[in-house]
Amino acid sequence: MEILRIDTYADKRFSQKVLYQHGCFLVGGMPYEVEIFSDFEAVVRGENKSIYPQIIEEFRFYTPHITMFYNECGKLIKEYPAASVFNLSLEQIQPSQFYVDREKIEAIRNFIGKPKDIIIQVMPYNERYISLDGHTRLYYAVLNGWDAIRAVESTVDMDILGFVEEAQRREIYSPKDMELVNHNEYEEKWNRFCDEYFRG
Repeated sequence: MEILRIDTYADKRFSQKVLYQHGCFLVGGMPYEVEIFSDFEAVVRGENKSIYPQIIEEFRFYTPHITMFYNECGKLIKEYPAASVFNLSLEQIQPSQFYVDREKIEAIRNFIGKPKDIIIQVMPYNERYISLDGHTRLYYAVLNGWDAIRAVESTVDMDILGFVEEAQRREIYSPKDMELVNHNEYEEKWNRFCDEYFRG
């Protein structure tokens, strides 16, 4: 069973709010949504309830701090151990990406209003932390003059160190050093780098 995560902000099969949150999925051509409504909770929607567990697992790859999932009637359907969320200074964060998509910045304006709304995955690194995702949210914090966000520790394969090495070669040492580009430029530059990196 293939689960396809929707990565656009315009799709009439889904609610706009959940599209902004990147909580939309297609399974067998049918739409499913995972809508975050608190720091650690989300509601799951979709026709076939038997595949909710697989959708939740896919969703948690990007959002491990969400640990309680409910159906539309408010019944708890899946619970994980609570994640340890902590405050983290932006200056303590080493990005693993180089570019920020302007279109994504505009999208997250719809659901991020204060620093505590930002929770990203990080990995300890040389007395600092590597950001494993959430680079758009980090840059949004920079644009708003916020000094700190919230984070949860996670792990990832060690390819991430190659991305960090390249970021530092480009003199990217904190979120403010990333480059804001339009959507097409982001797709072209970032995808090209990833393709070349994994081609070896």
